[in-house]
Amino acid sequence: MAPNRVHCVLVIQNQIQRVQNQLQRCPLSGRTEFRLSGEDNTMVLVLFCLVLARMSITKIHAREILDSRGNPTVEVDLWTAKGLFRAAVPSGASTGVHEALELRDGDKSRYLGKGRRTPVRTGTQKAVDHVNKEIAPQLIEKKFSVVEQEKIDKFMLELDGTENKSKFGANAILGVSLAAFNVINGGSHAGNKLAMQEFMILPVGASNFHEAMRIGAEVYHNLKNVIKAKYGKDATNVGDEGGFAPNILENNEALELLKTAIEKAGYPDKIIIGMDVAASEFFRNGKYDLDFKSPDDPARHISGEQLGDLYRSFIKGYPVQSIEDPFDQDDWEQWAKFTASVDIQIVGDDLTVTNPKRIQQAVEKKACNCLLLKVNQIGSVTESIQACKLAQTSGWGVMVSHRSGETEDTFISDLVVGLCTGQVGWVLGRQPAGSEPTEPRPLLPPAGCFTNDALCVSQIKTGAPCRSERLAKYNQLMRIEEELGDKAKFAGKDFRHPKIN
Repeated sequence: MAPNRVHCVLVIQNQIQRVQNQLQRCPLSGRTEFRLSGEDNTMVLVLFCLVLARMSITKIHAREILDSRGNPTVEVDLWTAKGLFRAAVPSGASTGVHEALELRDGDKSRYLGKGRRTPVRTGTQKAVDHVNKEIAPQLIEKKFSVVEQEKIDKFMLELDGTENKSKFGANAILGVSLAAFNVINGGSHAGNKLAMQEFMILPVGASNFHEAMRIGAEVYHNLKNVIKAKYGKDATNVGDEGGFAPNILENNEALELLKTAIEKAGYPDKIIIGMDVAASEFFRNGKYDLDFKSPDDPARHISGEQLGDLYRSFIKGYPVQSIEDPFDQDDWEQWAKFTASVDIQIVGDDLTVTNPKRIQQAVEKKACNCLLLKVNQIGSVTESIQACKLAQTSGWGVMVSHRSGETEDTFISDLVVGLCTGQVGWVLGRQPAGSEPTEPRPLLPPAGCFTNDALCVSQIKTGAPCRSERLAKYNQLMRIEEELGDKAKFAGKDFRHPKIN
């Protein structure tokens, strides 16, 4: 049942009182993030920010991010003398007719009409613009004491002036690196029969990270419709990393689904395909079993040479430009043969496990040309930086990666930028132009990648544009790109050998 006005007010008052009680026991300082739970209620987001801050606000800024379903939503940063506080707006799938109104653009060219803002040139004021241009200036001008919650609530209600928040939108009032999206899951990440673990899209034709996110999300939603039309609604269940897991067996069938979705979304010239085969999972006695989830039958096992031929057919028939773990982690001979025979990115994950000794061995054997960097594989940030440096000095690319069991921690987003392996510049060394980088030079990538006028860039993979633990990383990268402004550099089609000028 949809909450009525009185219910919303009671909920807000109870939530505010709970937070105030917590603050009395443990005063906050510095940077704080607060995530709302439940349905999209009236003005809770701004009120929570104010309660957390406990003093007058000095600045408010709203932005568009993506929620756990890959749809746009609103996030707000609020500054006080205590620091920065942040909150984001959720939304419900089944909403009641009496709920406060969310604002959506309705522009089918952006996020299939679900956008939270429209470009300023159209003159249409949406949720983000309402916060930045109307709500924020007036709240700051009034200099409300943050303990005067009823006054703030009343002020914003009067500012909107409508019963269902249709002027500003409930979402506005409530809310005052190259990404490789894993959109089809198989292997050990899903319960279907698909042997290969990840089928990814890389929006290399995007002009910046924000556009790459939009392209990825739109293809993801088109893919859902393609799968549902062909296999039924149940086939759109997702795997560990947010990708769809239709119960298919043939790997080229997954590639066909991707190709169709990319074409329907209108981006055949802006997207390439990547794969994480995770071949060690189906390596059996020197051969490979592409139906390893069925009872074992040695008669269907294929050789490494046959598997390599299959990959070459993928490369010929589809825009496949990156393959991760194409062979078993100790099948060095097949790794080296295949890498020498193709001109695409070959990524080592199980092969190298972010271990400098394994990386050096792979370099000597010319087994691959890109490192998948996972901090918890090696155990420390310092060793991860060393592994990254070794890979880059050897002419490899570097792709920072999540794990299938993830949290909402966004550290790898900062890491990918700070190491100059990401899409948008640096984080660990963020400083004004002209100042010296704060990271020790010996730990940084070579060739002057970490400079103020030339930021080096490359790749990150952290799942589909779906599930909050995946979107947290992508949303953080959008914040970083926003903060860096024109200093942000997007790798795009140069993702393998990023240009830094």
